[in-house]
Amino acid sequence: MADPSECPSVSEGLLPPELHAWMLLLAATGAVEQELRSAVKDGLDVSHDEFLVLCLLGARPAEGVRMTKIAELLGRPKTRLTYQIACLQHAGLVTRKSVCGDKRGVEVALTEKGRRLLAESSGTLAATVKEALTRFMGADQREALRALLPDLALEARPE
Repeated sequence: MADPSECPSVSEGLLPPELHAWMLLLAATGAVEQELRSAVKDGLDVSHDEFLVLCLLGARPAEGVRMTKIAELLGRPKTRLTYQIACLQHAGLVTRKSVCGDKRGVEVALTEKGRRLLAESSGTLAATVKEALTRFMGADQREALRALLPDLALEARPE
């Protein structure tokens, strides 16, 4: 666990609380992504960006998601996303199909293999996220982050 004296508090420095909180969130996100990159590559044999696509699709396992929506949600250019989807499709993790009634629309969905891969690896990857946050944030800061993310708040336990 991070030493609370090493975790910056809102009262320090020149930044207003909103900017300070944003910077803390960016730093925590960076720490988590750094840890996840190697865990994802080792455990799933996909890139970090491909993993983000799988997670987005995993949030809606019974339905597909249009590529334009994936690009929007991940903040990725459509051309880069097309390459990532092609790699995932080649690995047998996703399918692509045209959207009925829209010649240009393409919908992407997880395959059974993709669902299994996410299910088998999600516990380990969730632990990786928790460990990264634990090293970076104090208990109070992690609790505040959980409060912002409803799914984590349900799992919050006093430490």
